[in-house]
Amino acid sequence: MEFFQTYGTTILMVVGLVVVFYLMYRSNKKQEKEAQNMRDSLEVGDEITTIGGIVGEIVKVKEETITIETGKDRTKIKLRRSAVRSVDVYAAEKRGETKKTDSIKSDKPALKEDKKASKNENEENAENE
Repeated sequence: MEFFQTYGTTILMVVGLVVVFYLMYRSNKKQEKEAQNMRDSLEVGDEITTIGGIVGEIVKVKEETITIETGKDRTKIKLRRSAVRSVDVYAAEKRGETKKTDSIKSDKPALKEDKKASKNENEENAENE
């Protein structure tokens, strides 16, 4: 009993830290798996955004690389699959087929809209008070 009175708080903090780090690790693994699935399912016609911000349409797919066309002058750029951040429009959607699932899309625009909406609500609440 005396042991828990002396070290109880420290033990709880250590256990809490272990749980937090485990949850973070598991979340990262899930995101990595989803990103790998998205990169493995790339096909000709998909419109993508790279981690560098380049937007283009895939015109050629190989084992470890893809070639995209970007801009009005149809400049071709060869990239590694790992450089793809998101698929913006799937080729299947362009053909009118069903949408692919398990994709990773950047939710930054959605977050910005949510922040704007909550900011507007806060301003309205402040005005009403």
